[in-house]
Amino acid sequence: MKLLPATLAQLDEAQLVGSPERLIADKAYDSNSAREQLVARGIDPIIPTRRNNRRATHQDGRKLRRYRRRWIIERTNAWLQNFRRLVVRYERSFTNFKALVHMACALICLKRVLG
Repeated sequence: MKLLPATLAQLDEAQLVGSPERLIADKAYDSNSAREQLVARGIDPIIPTRRNNRRATHQDGRKLRRYRRRWIIERTNAWLQNFRRLVVRYERSFTNFKALVHMACALICLKRVLG
């Protein structure tokens, strides 16, 4: 939560073509001030509430359905962390590293299909 304003400031400095429409974050970013900052910049916050936040603003149950799909990306990143050569990145060449990432993804898919 403390790094959110700095990240938003870097978005302004980068002068991107388009700002993101929505931000999907976990419960660590649950803060009414963070939600207000995002809404002021035109970004739709999709952040589940903590138990102790009694007055969560900008919260809609329908939007939290997008949050449920967030685990797919985190799970895939965790599977890639099982390949030590990717985590440590012994390869200096980007093409070799990219090839290893593709090979790791292929091995993950084969393991899922064949059991």
